[in-house]
Amino acid sequence: MSTMRAARFHAQKDIRVDEVPVPTPGNGQVLIDVAWCGICGTDLHEYLEGPIFIPQCGHPHPISGEEPPVVMGHEFSGVVAALGEGVTDLEVGDHVVIEPYIIRPDVNTGPNSKTYHLSQDMNFIGLGGHGGGLAEKIAVDRRWAHKISKDVPLDEAALLEPLTVGFHAVERSDVQHGDVALIGGAGPIGLLTAAVLKAQGVTVVMSELSALRRQKAIESGVADHAFDPRETDVVEEVKKLTDGRGADVAFECTSVQVVLDTLMDAVRPRGVIVVVSIWGHRSDFDIHKLVMKEIDLRGTIAYVNNHPATIELLESGKIDLKPFITGRTGLDGLVDEGFDTLIHRNETAVKILVSPSGEGL
Repeated sequence: MSTMRAARFHAQKDIRVDEVPVPTPGNGQVLIDVAWCGICGTDLHEYLEGPIFIPQCGHPHPISGEEPPVVMGHEFSGVVAALGEGVTDLEVGDHVVIEPYIIRPDVNTGPNSKTYHLSQDMNFIGLGGHGGGLAEKIAVDRRWAHKISKDVPLDEAALLEPLTVGFHAVERSDVQHGDVALIGGAGPIGLLTAAVLKAQGVTVVMSELSALRRQKAIESGVADHAFDPRETDVVEEVKKLTDGRGADVAFECTSVQVVLDTLMDAVRPRGVIVVVSIWGHRSDFDIHKLVMKEIDLRGTIAYVNNHPATIELLESGKIDLKPFITGRTGLDGLVDEGFDTLIHRNETAVKILVSPSGEGL
């Protein structure tokens, strides 16, 4: 049996590069040579605090049937290497990105569904099982493989997954062309949410501590204004920019209480706040202010039938993802170079990509 290298989560702070069998595509599946896989904040939380989305040892995931060790990585692009029986609408050599869901087979995931991402026991490829992008190859159901133009470089295509998170968050906000949006946090998700907003004709204001990330926001063109909240009264600046009205919409991308409080003050009456970040703790904000301003507070998680529209947006050239790729490494550098940088020096990086085969380095 042929083998390949894969980064697998064994336990908290224990990720190893193992030799595992090369998967074979089953009926209705495609085999993908992984080109690039991004390191996500969720991966860092699993490493430091997990398992969270990853199943507990002794408690296999109810859909995948897997428990640690599991292959990690859910933000990835690749090339179709083989087709399973019944797959006729892709060809070997096609470039694809993955919508990395693990969902019960009886759930409607058709093109009109708006809720499959909220279904019982939902999890993600690269966390809950079914392989992952931090491996040389992966077999996935055809439903979750989305063809992308070969004009889009595969490294940039690996950012399509977090870009789609931003796309869905913007969709949840009901923002309109010409509105003013405030984003709390210019990490990868904040920056990519800003990119979607700019592509839709929205004025974007960002609040961010990191000088590098503020610079990225301005130089990449995804933000019109980027403020350091330690030096600038963000609420007052937003009011100046909106003739005292306040932002029409705001996006919370940090899971930090003071940021959410700032957004509550900065949005206009009847404004919308979308909470994009994953909070590992309870929030404690001024609910009286929410009532008195009639603020609409909304949650968002991942994406649901958003990949086709996001791919179309990227292929149109309205979004440039190159500026957000700030590092590259192989599987052997995953923890010491990739994770370590993002955990201890995250102000110096945005998105670090991994080449599982090493061919991209």
